Amino acid sequence: MGSWLMSIILASLLVISVGMLLYLHWDLRRMTHQLANIIENFGTNELVRTNTHSKGVIRFITKVNQLIHLFKQDQQQSQKREKELKQEMTNISHDLRTPLTSIKGFSELLTDPSLSEVEKKEFLEIIQKKINNLTMMVDVFYELSQIESSDKQWDMEQVYLDQAVVETMLMFYGDFEKSQLTVEVDEAVVSPILADKKATNRIITNIIQNALRYAKSYFTINLMEKEEYIRLRAANDIEAFDQNELERIFDRTYSMDRSRTSGQHGLGLHIVQQLINKQDGKVVAEVYEDEFRIDVFFKKWN
Repeated sequence: MGSWLMSIILASLLVISVGMLLYLHWDLRRMTHQLANIIENFGTNELVRTNTHSKGVIRFITKVNQLIHLFKQDQQQSQKREKELKQEMTNISHDLRTPLTSIKGFSELLTDPSLSEVEKKEFLEIIQKKINNLTMMVDVFYELSQIESSDKQWDMEQVYLDQAVVETMLMFYGDFEKSQLTVEVDEAVVSPILADKKATNRIITNIIQNALRYAKSYFTINLMEKEEYIRLRAANDIEAFDQNELERIFDRTYSMDRSRTSGQHGLGLHIVQQLINKQDGKVVAEVYEDEFRIDVFFKKWN
């Protein structure tokens, strides 16, 4: 009787084991089919799912899903980079084509024998201005490539930000007069910062140039000392601004001048972001009512 009972128990265990193996085999086939569908339609948000309660299988599926998630993230980032690159190439083509077309047109006009000396001089001045614009554009793209290069060496030293602001603002005195902007500079003395001096001057310059392009009536700069940072805040009034575009203000491809008729490439604030990030600082922008504000945080000298 005991042997019969043992045989029944063993047979039952064997049936259960075979059933579990068959169920696991079926679940593996189903998961393989799910994975094949995910690979074929990689843009979907589907993940591999299991009906088993095996801890080992669940851990394995969790890792597979993590890998799928990482691949999808990489794919999305690649698509975003590709889209940005295409947009940037479109912008560059437009920025180069516009002055080149003008240079070509005015150069052809210069061959007209009926032109007066005054007209020739006027056309030559326009051509020279367009050439200078092209040269500046190429210089900016070269500068950006240097900033983003891993080989770029940064000369981190003690820099007096308050002095740098005043000195740079004075360089644009004529531009502020011409634009009829009301300018206010807070000349408060603050602690020195740890920064690359050339990069710091470039940051201030780009912020000023951005204000000269978009400010309606005023531009202000003030400094505030924090525990670890010195905050530079630049503010100016602007025309109506879409808040939804604020997060794109530092993109390489973004320009508030949609038509790009001003000949500007919209890289100024992107360069500001790249330069301050390289120095372990940060930059943020906001629009409050009709005022555009940009805050740059420089690390303090210790």
